Amino acid sequence: MNAPMYSPMYSPPRPTPLPALLSLARAALRGDGNLLSLLPAAAYRMELGPLGWSRRTTLLVNRPDLVRYVLADPNEIFPKSDLMVNALEPLIGDSIFVSSGATWRRQREMLDPALSMMRVNRAFPAMEQGVAACTAFLDSQAESGAPFSLDLAMSHLTADVICRTVFSTNLEHEASRVVFDAFTLFERSVAQVEIRRLIMDKAWAKIPQRREVLDACDTIRAHLGDMLATHMGPGGANFDDIARNVMMAQDAQGVPFTREELIDQLGVLFLAGHETSASALTWAFFILARRPDVVARIRREVKAIAGDGPIGFEHVRAMTFTRNVFRETIRLYPPITFLPRVALEATTLGGRRVPRGALVIVAPWTLHRHRRYWVAPDVFDPDRFSPERESEMTPGAYIPFGLGPRVCAGAAFATVEAVLIIADLARRFDFDVASGQSVEPAARLTTRPVRQIMCHVRKAAQ
Repeated sequence: MNAPMYSPMYSPPRPTPLPALLSLARAALRGDGNLLSLLPAAAYRMELGPLGWSRRTTLLVNRPDLVRYVLADPNEIFPKSDLMVNALEPLIGDSIFVSSGATWRRQREMLDPALSMMRVNRAFPAMEQGVAACTAFLDSQAESGAPFSLDLAMSHLTADVICRTVFSTNLEHEASRVVFDAFTLFERSVAQVEIRRLIMDKAWAKIPQRREVLDACDTIRAHLGDMLATHMGPGGANFDDIARNVMMAQDAQGVPFTREELIDQLGVLFLAGHETSASALTWAFFILARRPDVVARIRREVKAIAGDGPIGFEHVRAMTFTRNVFRETIRLYPPITFLPRVALEATTLGGRRVPRGALVIVAPWTLHRHRRYWVAPDVFDPDRFSPERESEMTPGAYIPFGLGPRVCAGAAFATVEAVLIIADLARRFDFDVASGQSVEPAARLTTRPVRQIMCHVRKAAQ
């Protein structure tokens, strides 16, 4: 597992596609809730079709025009699935990530002014500060030679950046560890990913959550409440950040968010803003540990654009190869693996009957690895995003940030953040995956390794 990979045809870890029945048996035997192991080989070739057998109709949508139709949802009949809403409710309530219809529109109108504060040029100093703190941590790890969790390091870094952006404060390392541990327990244990229920339950069946899951949600919400408390009271007016703007937001009737609603909405910004980025960066640095040739190209690009000095916003915008490394990473490992929807009424899709209550699943994982839409779909190839290979791209087959009115509002933020982090850390450090590990991806709420990836880090030769 430690040997560097120099081949340009390097394929990072993925589940071996199996026939449908064997995939079902594999997922049942594993019993770990990893939905990737449930995907049959046909899922990477079909345009629209059933996803195995289940009590309720479950359709996988891969055809780009149908993907756009489902996610744009012009007739409002494909809201977020009941499984997702039920799973996330204890953590983020009926917030903008899971709400629909008039509730979603009210929340979006209230949040839009605050979300405008995530403009990249305004947030860039927070990113720089977060990277500086991470560099200090990696310097100490390089000195000691001790192994560390790549997953936890990236989670702490991105949580620190989003805390500085949303709450104008850094995140203490111990607090980030508590939130990381609680969220890891949550995503591994939440009932949405119990395959038996996915197959056997009726539509809109109320799924009870385990006590440990509810306790994890309480832990996360308590930390968010502590950060929110700093913005309340007489000193709150001194803040000019996203949290303060969300607190001051009012709807058309002049009604603000309640405290619980504030925690819901800020929870979405905090968790979506750092967990998805942490997922992408974990995979990026794992791949770079396997591809020193790619690291060398990043270093040459950084040297040519920024020299040996600080990497500024204008430098990041010019780093096309490093950006393509990020784009290819989230093609292979989209942070949100599945975008499940539910049919509120009987309808048709691509000429196929869709009964009320059917699960309609758009899966960036299968769309990004589809045999018809991509050349060498499982190979890590950042150059596929270069302008001279544009003809290879299938329009609509790349949706790491979603599509339609619910497209990720932080896409530009996440891209600049990731390019800065990859560029700055890759030029300073060599990452090595600790020996004896078996690394494989899991799809739960985000695309994460089944087990944390333990790494060593060395200072790069100057």
